[in-house]
Amino acid sequence: METKKKSLEEIFKMKEHAMRTFITKIEPDKITTKGYSQEDLIANLTYPEMIFLLLKNDLPSKKELKMFNHVLVSFCDHGLTPPSTQAARLITSSGSPLNVALSGALLSFGINHAGAIEKAMDIFQNSLRNNEDLNDEEIDKIAIDVTNQRRKIKKNIPGFGHRYHDADPRARKILELAIGEECLGVHTKLALAIEKNLEEKNIKLNIDGINAGILSDLGFKPEVGIGLFIIGRLPGLIAHILEERNEENIFRKLYELEEVPYVGDEDKTL
Repeated sequence: METKKKSLEEIFKMKEHAMRTFITKIEPDKITTKGYSQEDLIANLTYPEMIFLLLKNDLPSKKELKMFNHVLVSFCDHGLTPPSTQAARLITSSGSPLNVALSGALLSFGINHAGAIEKAMDIFQNSLRNNEDLNDEEIDKIAIDVTNQRRKIKKNIPGFGHRYHDADPRARKILELAIGEECLGVHTKLALAIEKNLEEKNIKLNIDGINAGILSDLGFKPEVGIGLFIIGRLPGLIAHILEERNEENIFRKLYELEEVPYVGDEDKTL
């Protein structure tokens, strides 16, 4: 697949329009995405490759594709524990259509749900400043600096520890695969070095932390972290919406009335 890229000079000479895009060109009977015919893409790319191309403007190597696919699958579902899943199922129980329940789920992603991946990517990338030539000793020193700095401001390091798992099984598997695929880059090595500094508290990398390292090594910027999490989680959310619709009673209750004590004032008069 050969690609022809426009120079910046050519781009700036283009006629000004209200909107312009570098993503897809639509012509009569022809669709071109990132320089490739969509017929060619449909016939030859896997879905993870298409995501990679859209977000990174390039196709992954075979090694990168394998690792990227593992990351996307690792995001697929975490049962009924996440706010997004609970929101999707509650909205579904009200009788809302799938797209509404899915919208509610997406709106629940934020600083405290999936936000850790972007914050961890930001810490890893800023700490290394795109320096890919550090040895293990230099990485260990940076890890100590990161750990001490977070302790100084009394903040946890995003991507480490988990509410339900002492050792997140997804993180262990992703690490095993990264080692097997020889995709253990400098950002993931930094994540592992930070984990060593947290051993005394038995705080381990979670799925957000390990994937923050892997995605950084693959060249993704922090701003795309939650987006990739959402891409991986969408099938799981849809599965929960369909299960709620088909298997559960309508108008779901989280608690019985007697399980929710009222602790406010009573018997007031005007």
